[in-house]
Amino acid sequence: MLVKNIDELLSGYEGVEKYLRERAVLIAEHAVDMANPEKLVKSYLYCRNGTLKVKNCGDFEFSKAYVVAIGKAAYPMAKAVDEIIGDRIAEGIVVTKYGYSESRRVGIMDVVEAGHPVPDENSMKAAKKGLEIAEKVGEDDILILLVSGGGSALFVMPERGISLEDKIKTYKLLLKSGARIQEINTVRKHISAVKGGKFVKKVRGKVLSLIISDVVGDNLEAIASGISVKDPTTFEDAVKILKNYEIWYKIPESVRTYLERGLKGEEEESLKVDLENVTNKLICSSSKVCEFAAKKARTLGFTPVILSSVLEGESKDVGIALASIAVEIRKNKRPFNPPVALIAGGETTVTFNGKKAGKGGPNQELALGFAKKLEESKVDGICIFSLDTDGTDGPTDAAGGLVSSDTWGRIVRERVDPLKELMMHNAYTALKAGNALVITGPTDTNVNSIAIIVISRYYDLIMYNLIIDYLFGLLI
Repeated sequence: MLVKNIDELLSGYEGVEKYLRERAVLIAEHAVDMANPEKLVKSYLYCRNGTLKVKNCGDFEFSKAYVVAIGKAAYPMAKAVDEIIGDRIAEGIVVTKYGYSESRRVGIMDVVEAGHPVPDENSMKAAKKGLEIAEKVGEDDILILLVSGGGSALFVMPERGISLEDKIKTYKLLLKSGARIQEINTVRKHISAVKGGKFVKKVRGKVLSLIISDVVGDNLEAIASGISVKDPTTFEDAVKILKNYEIWYKIPESVRTYLERGLKGEEEESLKVDLENVTNKLICSSSKVCEFAAKKARTLGFTPVILSSVLEGESKDVGIALASIAVEIRKNKRPFNPPVALIAGGETTVTFNGKKAGKGGPNQELALGFAKKLEESKVDGICIFSLDTDGTDGPTDAAGGLVSSDTWGRIVRERVDPLKELMMHNAYTALKAGNALVITGPTDTNVNSIAIIVISRYYDLIMYNLIIDYLFGLLI
């Protein structure tokens, strides 16, 4: 079961409200399960008579295989590859977030856990080892890259003259600025020795990169900062982003100096052309996960509507907007006739604007914004499950929030001011008071966030309660 605290989330609910909460969770659980990285790799990759076959990519002949797996889904992806071609793997490394692996080795491959979202010394050790492995790949060999979200922090090698501490400070400033992940990665690529395609530049043999997207729009160059993909961004873009978010003069001098040298053409740009020996294959994305959710919703009796798989914006505002759509459907049956399951995937953002950071994450803040609109509208029969599919929403132990019409009131009854907490970006505290925090632990995948909104009709609620009462009567 994905949700560890399901009993707590359903506590005190009866009838349709409980029914809607259960259905939202079932839809989300199915979508995340279908995005299981081990299953995905096995569905795309198999070996026959010594030839590696990749669905829709052709065959790869090779002498020895080397594996570098990075990201929050690295461990299960590596397990799948080890099962498929373990006897032909010469060396490998698996780099994932702390707590996201089951053992210290996968076959002959070493497992390294490192810092996320802020890199640490293990991130550098992992990148150094990865570069050593890449240099060993001969012309008749293959390097299998297994790439998933989180790789940007987990696999770090600053360019010369830049310390890990200076890179971390730059990243933290970008996070607090409200910059989008694509913008953050643009800067990362231009102060990194492995990102922006630099990692594969000198590999002599074949490179096969299987990629799970955690980036809105699935731009391959943005996923884990594109270690195997050509990069359309430039030093000029990186500097412009830092200046636009007014942190150019706040970043460490070493970073600023390196970028200035890059502007003058004194430092090497990221990869700008497709390499003939490199094949990049996207095997899962937010769009796919939304489709998985839609299929499950239909089996549960809801009309599925995928609103977007590229959802972006300020989290609380997106929550309010999604709730407004749900209320319109619930009250006026437009533009869809309930029962409906609205599905949205993507990445929303929390911008602090100089305020002290509260405790929470984008999905928690989206859910609390949703609850605010439901409270103002005084409409029942609506529930949202907003979830970060990797199981960690922001720097918290929660994956997101499960909110329905009475959540705001529950928070107030616990003597917590939900509006104040929302404005202070402290959604965790508010949702915890309302028994609305979702706890999953690591999910082994990372494909953006997903919001499941289930909406019922009034007479559906009556019929449901009548059926439950009737069945209960038969039992006693």
